[in-house]
Amino acid sequence: MYVRRASPLHAARATAGALFCIAGATLAGVVPNPMVTFATALAAFAVAVACGVGREVAGSLRLSIPLSLVLVVINVFVVRRGLTVFARLGEVPPVGQVDLTVEALVAGGLVALHVIAVMAWASVFARCVNPDGLLDAFRRLSFRSALSATLATRLIPVLSRDAERFADAQRCRPGASGNARVAVVRAVATGAMDRALDVAATLEVRGYAVAGRPPRRRSARSRHDLALLAATAGLIAITVVALAAGPLYDPYDRVRLPSTGGSLLLAAAVLIVSLAPMADRRGIDT
Repeated sequence: MYVRRASPLHAARATAGALFCIAGATLAGVVPNPMVTFATALAAFAVAVACGVGREVAGSLRLSIPLSLVLVVINVFVVRRGLTVFARLGEVPPVGQVDLTVEALVAGGLVALHVIAVMAWASVFARCVNPDGLLDAFRRLSFRSALSATLATRLIPVLSRDAERFADAQRCRPGASGNARVAVVRAVATGAMDRALDVAATLEVRGYAVAGRPPRRRSARSRHDLALLAATAGLIAITVVALAAGPLYDPYDRVRLPSTGGSLLLAAAVLIVSLAPMADRRGIDT
């Protein structure tokens, strides 16, 4: 999923980019203010466009929107809270009287908005943060764990290509039975075990079993690293302010939107802080 592009987020260190995306996803998931959550989702898509992965990140909507609709439906039919009833379904055994309320619908929509925003930031993370750089940073904590994660991520696309080749070969066989998929899964699993043994033997020959912790490599942080770290601190500060400003928005208590002035100010701050690091493109437009 990751492809290096000319953008500040791609040019920064993987740890700085990861912290930036995690801060955005945390803000999207924990602040129950619809205006702030919507601004956080909009900021994720705006960052994706600035990084040249807008089309790819927009593809996350194909998964997040259906999931969100399912959550809304479940919340409306399961939650009994709320006074504004818009539909009475009568007695439904064994749950009893089922009344659909506007408050439950609004609460489900807010949950759906959280899901869309968090998945958008997760997609930005997957598209813009170098996984090899991230694993390299974690090898100082645990060399063997970082190595295992690296091998796992490297083998996933290899096994995917194996499955495609096996499926193509299976379709070319005349009179293929209905258990073709089971056969493909069995072949891929067998191939995965064979590859695992080959990789283990290679690592043993090269002495990875006695490898120690790698030396620390110190290098100056770039201006893109500093900008993303500053934006991360800003997003964390906005999260703290939004949670501490209370009372938190509860659609079961009141359906109308929270205080517009403060919410719009926080939403604008989210957009400005998220997009500020994307403005500096010196040295990366190549």
